[in-house]
This record gives sequence, structure tokens and C-alpha cells, in this order.
Amino acid sequence: MSAPTAAPVTSRRRSVRRLAVPVAALLVTVTACSDDTATRSAPTTTTTPTSVPGGAGDTSSTTAAAGTATDLAAVAIRLRKVAEVDQPTSFTDRRGTSTVYVTEKAGRLRSLHPTNDALSLDDSPVLDISGDVGSDGLEQGLLGAAFNADGTTLVVSYTNPDGDSRVDAYDMSGDQIDRSSRRQLLAIDQPFANHNGGSVAFGPDGMLYLGFGDGGSQGDPSGNGQNTRVLLAKILRLDVSTGTAARPYTIPPDNPFADGTAGRPEVWLYGVRNPWRFSFDRDSGDLWIGDVGGSDREEIDRLPATEGQGAGRGLNLGWQLREGLKDTDRSGDRSGLTDPVTDEPHDNGVCSITGGYVYRGSAIPELRGVYVWSDFCDSTLRGMTAAASASSGGPTIRRFDGVTGDQITSFGQDTDGELYVLGLGGSISRIEAA
Repeated sequence: MSAPTAAPVTSRRRSVRRLAVPVAALLVTVTACSDDTATRSAPTTTTTPTSVPGGAGDTSSTTAAAGTATDLAAVAIRLRKVAEVDQPTSFTDRRGTSTVYVTEKAGRLRSLHPTNDALSLDDSPVLDISGDVGSDGLEQGLLGAAFNADGTTLVVSYTNPDGDSRVDAYDMSGDQIDRSSRRQLLAIDQPFANHNGGSVAFGPDGMLYLGFGDGGSQGDPSGNGQNTRVLLAKILRLDVSTGTAARPYTIPPDNPFADGTAGRPEVWLYGVRNPWRFSFDRDSGDLWIGDVGGSDREEIDRLPATEGQGAGRGLNLGWQLREGLKDTDRSGDRSGLTDPVTDEPHDNGVCSITGGYVYRGSAIPELRGVYVWSDFCDSTLRGMTAAASASSGGPTIRRFDGVTGDQITSFGQDTDGELYVLGLGGSISRIEAA
């Protein structure tokens, strides 16, 4: 199969229902709530930390990078609000500056500067594409943004007014976005309004990684999870440092389907349901994915950079044959599936995982090396040791009772490795030592 162009996908148009819902009334959000037709309130009881050992295909046995915390019980943290914006969906830093950037669901990119131990919000957006963004659907809007390693390119992922996914790139001119340089990298048709993914990250290798869900509805009716010839239910990998006007990216030659014979050349890994936030460990290069489950399980995948596949290259994470470690009723070949490092059942009060980061900052030494994440329904922070060893009974997981955000939509990491938490109601909070 030849590589696709960057032109919009030609397909049937359909009306996308617009939901004029105020923030205070939103009980589900862009995190793609696992139950696609209902909302669950946050639990009132304390859950027990879970520890699920890996099975066949387990990727958790790699020795952790130096500095990994081993005693989660000794970690004491808190959340401190440092800024407020409108419905934040993602947070990114830019190398060479202490300025951080936050996407707002409606289609604006806001810049914030460290000031008096808080973040000072610029009055005007640095980018406003709200006229091109469809954000009324609960899982639609401006969903992700990232700068490349030298800060000269900005990439944004969003849904357009028809509900389809778009990924655009811009050149930077100093600290300003050159709006005239806007170019469309990808256009992906979305058959339903949910499971749009939208995570954007540049990896340690300089390549652009993009996450997309299975296209929505419930149960992956189109079978996208196991179909390597579509871009839905995938994490993609592109080289945006080169390209042409017709297709402003190239295919890295080590992509698993680079020649297009067995799958789309852009595909890096497949079998994800809705990877709502993935990140790379700054020290090890490991790829961590928070994948939103369906009716039963929420899962976290850790794909070590040091193993033969290299941070997930060509791996099949199992959806729609499996949800977490639990088989679905779909038939298919389950051999060779990569197990999550852990999964969490919905009877623990979770409903829609929000993936986070491995902490590599200096302000909380006890937290260093811990993967921090949460859930939209139960927005209590959780931590897991990156030194996850199946042979020793699986990763150590702790629920930080009392350290709870406001319907957590995303995490962020600044240039110093400090972590931030974004809440649907508008809050941006920093994780600090208690």
C-alpha cells in the first residue's frame, strides 16, 4: 500500500450532534468515559491499591532507571492550584523557555509563565483556531499540542466542525507562532463523536507520536483495533522534519509497516481503545499509555525503550480482543498480545483513565521514578513504581487518598520535570511535597 497524502479523507459526511452543555453540567469529558452512554459519580469509599502481575507478553520486567523510588508509602504529596483557564485538555512545555502552554477545549492555546511560585496567564491566546474546531461533543475539541525538541515546530490535534480528526503543524518565529506556515499533517474521518484520542508527543527519537481511539460507539463495531490498515485505534509515528507540500511528513524507515505491505506506514503500534494520554519517561525513554477501557477495566501499558521492540514498535495491545487483561467476546488470534503493566476494575470506582508521567523533577525526591496518573470519575492521584517486575508480583501501586483533583482531564510536565494536573472546571494545579 502506498503512503497516503495529507489531503482530507474523502468519505460520507454526517451530522454531528452539538451539545450546548455548560462546564458545571459536564459529568463526562474529552477523556472518553469508558461507559459511552452513562456517567458515574466519583466514589465515596477508599479503594484498595491494585497490583496485577504481567502474563504472556509482559513488558514490565525491565530494570528501572537510576533514581526510581521504591517506597511509595513514604511519599507525601499535595495539589496546589497555580492557574485557571477554560476547560483545559492538555499541557506542554517548550525547550529553551520556562513558558508552558495549555490547550483549551474550545480551540485556544494559552501561554503561562512562572511568576511568584504560580503560573501567570497571558491575556490573549497565542493561537486561536476555535473557528475550525468542533468542541460541543463531550470528547471533541482541541485535544493536544506539542513542540518538537528545539521548539521550532508546534503540532496540534483537534476535531473539526464535522467531528473528524485533524493534525496541523506550525513553524515558530522566535516566541511567536507563524500562522501563515500552517499545514495539515493528517485528516482522519471519525465515524462517531467519541474515542477521538488526540494525544500528541515528540519522542526521544525526535519523531512525532499521535494517539487515536477506535472511532467510537461501544465495542469497536468497525473492528479498527486489530486492523493495521486503518489509522484508528493506533499510535502513529511520523517524521515531520522532512516532507513535501503534498505530504508534509515522511515515514521513518524503522516503522513496523514502513513499506505499506502489512499495514499503514504511519502505524507504530495498534490494539488501543482510546489512548487518553501517553508519555515518554525522560530518563529511560519508556512509553507509558493510559488506555480508556469499556465496561470493566482501565489499563496502563509500559513499553520499555530498552527491549527489542523499542518503546512499543509493532506491538499489539489487544483491543478489541481484550479489555485490559480480560478477554472480550470477540473471536481472534490472541497469541502475541502485549499485556498491560496493570489494569483496574470499575468496581474500584474508576471509569475513564487519565494517563500521566513518570516524575523526573527535583522538588519531590521521594517521588522520582514514580508513574503518576488518575481517573476522570475518581480523580484521586495514583502512583506506580516504574520498577515494575512481574517476577516480584507486579508493580507497587498507591492511591494517594485525599490528593484529589477536579475531574482530571490531563497531566503536564514542565522543562524542570515538575508535574501539573488539569481539571475540567479550569484548574491547573502543581504536585508538591506535602
